[in-house]
Amino acid sequence: MKIQIDEHSGFCFGVVNAINAAEKELASHGHLFCLGDIVHNNEEVSRLKKMGMDIIDHSQLASLHQQRILIRAHGEPPLTYQLAQQNNNFIIDATCPVVLKLQKNVQKGYCEMQKKQGQVVIFGKKGHAEVIGLVGQTNDSAIVISSIEEVKKLNFDIPMRLYAQTTQSLQTYKEIVQAIENQYKERTDNVDFVWYDTICRQVSNREESLKIFAQAHDVIIFVSGAKSSNGMILYEICKSVNKNSYLVSSVDKIDKNWFTNMESVGVCGATSTPLWLMESVAKQIEIEINNIKK
Repeated sequence: MKIQIDEHSGFCFGVVNAINAAEKELASHGHLFCLGDIVHNNEEVSRLKKMGMDIIDHSQLASLHQQRILIRAHGEPPLTYQLAQQNNNFIIDATCPVVLKLQKNVQKGYCEMQKKQGQVVIFGKKGHAEVIGLVGQTNDSAIVISSIEEVKKLNFDIPMRLYAQTTQSLQTYKEIVQAIENQYKERTDNVDFVWYDTICRQVSNREESLKIFAQAHDVIIFVSGAKSSNGMILYEICKSVNKNSYLVSSVDKIDKNWFTNMESVGVCGATSTPLWLMESVAKQIEIEINNIKK
């Protein structure tokens, strides 16, 4: 039985930067507050908690004073920074550079739409940390759509600026752009619609390579936390080309029956999945396969 870990899977550079920042702070000060899970992976969060990192939510942030607080790669709305600074907290800002650039562009688009009485639209997962940070750049006025079906709820009689959460599907985003353009053209020749390609290529480029990887193996074990938006998208891509694709969050979720009469297993994961966890899963698969042989 051949077991292979996908070399293109694992942390994106934004997550790597955030975790490096956390580890550096913990090594220097022994303790750190992180606003929300530093990454959507329970195993990695547990590892950092053991090193001294405490996860807090926004309600807890209000009661902290003179503490060291990490802003994770997903970013935060302006109000979060204001609250933290009012209480004399020290902020370690690990917002992904790609997300930070997008936040600034959304803020710019919002100012433009204010003058034109237009709308800012964001294609993303409602309630996702990155999306909350983006909506915050518009004084919470941006419209969030999660699918092409939701395009119909937009107002095509006023100008629009469209952006996408950095980890969304590039193909779906293109379909949404086309649908919006078609709606505008049905109404007027004077279209004031501008969309911005804001999807991170380090994420979107994994889609094609993952298809190739999934097709090359009899069984695919996709390792991801259930809260990872990117993970769910990439898992569905695996499933679309290999029906023997299974989603697991940890080694204890593996079922030995998946490997019966199979010759090769591919292990891959989301941008929020640490390499050490994929390696642990691969080792457990080897144990399960040996048990089958016995």
